[in-house]
Formats: sequence, structure tokens, C-alpha cells
Amino acid sequence: MKTRLMMTTTLVALMTMAAVAAQGPRKEAVEGIRNLTVVDPTIACAGATEVAAIPEIARRGYKAIINLREASEAGAAIEESRQAATAAGIRFIHLPLSGAKPDPAVADAFVKAASEPANQPIFINCASANRAAALLMAKRIVADGWTVERAGEEATASGLMSAPLRQFVLDYVAARKK
Repeated sequence: MKTRLMMTTTLVALMTMAAVAAQGPRKEAVEGIRNLTVVDPTIACAGATEVAAIPEIARRGYKAIINLREASEAGAAIEESRQAATAAGIRFIHLPLSGAKPDPAVADAFVKAASEPANQPIFINCASANRAAALLMAKRIVADGWTVERAGEEATASGLMSAPLRQFVLDYVAARKK
């Protein structure tokens, strides 16, 4: 009986995850999180995330936060966020990415961290979700084998608005395919 209940619970969870994945990226309103998009069951992209919202991120089952904000950004609160994530049992990965001068080395580190199964499901944030969605696009193409078109559509739905960041991703991908 216990095995049957576990199998039923697992089946329901898998069906729920499949239904969420089939819906595609969806916007959600969560106090303290700006521009949150649940991309699929393993990834969420967001903008500015208040320290007070980190317990909610943990409650939702995210295993890691990749924060792309530079420490010099107003309201970034990197160390406070790291402490809150640690207290909530979430891995905190800080990969500061300049929107004006994005660094391919940061994109490399992002693709590696976002692809690591121990970090999933993963919560990615910056100030607006623009950088988060851009690096997600890079990961989808380089690590997941998606087409530029498919990854670009998902990135746009997740917050990518900057033409220069989109071009950075395209240049980054082209350099990795050589």
C-alpha cells in the first residue's frame, strides 16, 4: 500500500511538472520579487529580489540562486542575500554581469552552474530580468542544444529586452561553436 501511494504521488508530481512545462514561461506576482517568470519546472528568471523574499524562493523548492547583479548596483544587497540564502538552505552563486560590458567568462560560469543538476531547480536574478534571460538564452543554445529562435522566444518571454545583450549572446554562441 505504501509503495502504491508513493508511486501515485510521484506520478502526480510528474504530471504537474509536465503540465507546467507545456504552458511555457508564465509571469507570477510574488512580494519582493520583480518581474518573476517561471520558465519551466527547473528555472525561474527574475529581476530585483529582496532579501525578505528568499525564504519564499526556498519554500518553492529552488535549490540555488544565481545572482547576476554587480555589488555596486543600488539595492543589490549581495552579502545579505548570500546570508539569507544560506539560512534558507539554498546555494547562492554570485556571477556579477555588467549589462554594458558583458563578460564571456561570466557567461561560461553561468552555463556551467545553471547546467549542474545539484543546482536545479534554479532561480536566476538581476535587476530587471534582462541579464538573467540573456544568460538563460545562452545556456539553452550552448548547453541544451536549442535553436537561436526557440531560445530567443523564451528569453523575450522571460525578460530579455536589450538588443546589445541579445547580440552579446549571439556572439558568445558563435564563438563557442568554432
